[in-house]
Amino acid sequence: MKNRTLKTRFTSQKVILESEVEDFTSFFTAEELHGKIRRSFPKIGIATIYRYLKSAVERGEVHSFQCERRAIYSTNSKNHCHFYCEVCGEKKHITLQNIGALQKGIRGKMCHFQIDVVGICEECLRK
Repeated sequence: MKNRTLKTRFTSQKVILESEVEDFTSFFTAEELHGKIRRSFPKIGIATIYRYLKSAVERGEVHSFQCERRAIYSTNSKNHCHFYCEVCGEKKHITLQNIGALQKGIRGKMCHFQIDVVGICEECLRK
């Protein structure tokens, strides 16, 4: 992780956590990170994971979003979008590249966003 301007203790657990977080290519939960780390370090507790993620969010190294009333995390983006199928319940994370129209509708500076789109997925439309 790049930004170490805030005072933090440098421990071997943090080094391992940082490495594992950087390996995620998409969104992840604290529980997924915990499961991944426990393969190598079975004694690490979920509370340690939550403390690390809270600190990483405060430092700006990880971004936190709400997804179905629980926190998910990402190192890639401050923007978060979902598509929910109202027929089968499928949920997909989507990436919006062109946010110009969204920005035009807002007076002021947009810092980040979270959008939920509800519709019918391709597979359900074929049925």
